[in-house]
This record gives sequence, structure tokens and C-alpha cells, in this order.
Amino acid sequence: MSLNVINLVGRAGKDPELRYFESGDVVCNLTLAVDRRRKGEDTPDWFDLELRGRTAEVAGEYVRKGKQIGVTGSLRFNRWSDKVTGEARQKPVVRVDRLELLGSKNDTQNPEF
Repeated sequence: MSLNVINLVGRAGKDPELRYFESGDVVCNLTLAVDRRRKGEDTPDWFDLELRGRTAEVAGEYVRKGKQIGVTGSLRFNRWSDKVTGEARQKPVVRVDRLELLGSKNDTQNPEF
């Protein structure tokens, strides 16, 4: 048996970047800062997020830099070859399946997408 599930709550590090494709697919990229207490100080761990479809559209519409969100997804690795050196590279990315908007004073409820 194997399990690849990640749950994070933090603040958006930037406004979402949406890309639309001819196929009709939409992809949203976003960074998430999750505070970790170290030596009496909160130090952020940064995560790269990738959202697709309707979840990506909701993020593009409602998430802004500094907005608190919760996400559930899986950890994946984007792999590529460096164009200059030809070396194999990889970068961890959280592929988000569920997005929860949190922390806004104006929200009467916490919608999930």
C-alpha cells in the first residue's frame, strides 16, 4: 500500500498565475507560505502549488497575496533537463485536489472547491 496526501494551511505568497490552453484546460500556479516555529520565531516554509480545472478558476478569482487558504493534494516532482548544462533537474510541487478559502473577515462561510 502507498499513500501520497499532503494537507497545508498557510498564506498565498503571490497572486495566482493562470494559464488557459486551447484544449480548454486551465492551470493555476501559486506559492504558499506555511509558518513553522523555530527558536521562538515563525519561519515560513514555501510550497509551490498547482491547481487545475474549476479549482484553478476559483483560486484565480478569490485568492490574493496574503490570503489564508487550506489545500489538500499530493506531492509530485516536475522533472526537466537544464537547457544550458543538460543536467536533470526536479522541483517538488503540490498538486492540489481541494482548496478551502479561510481567514477573511468578509466571508460568512468557508467555501470548499
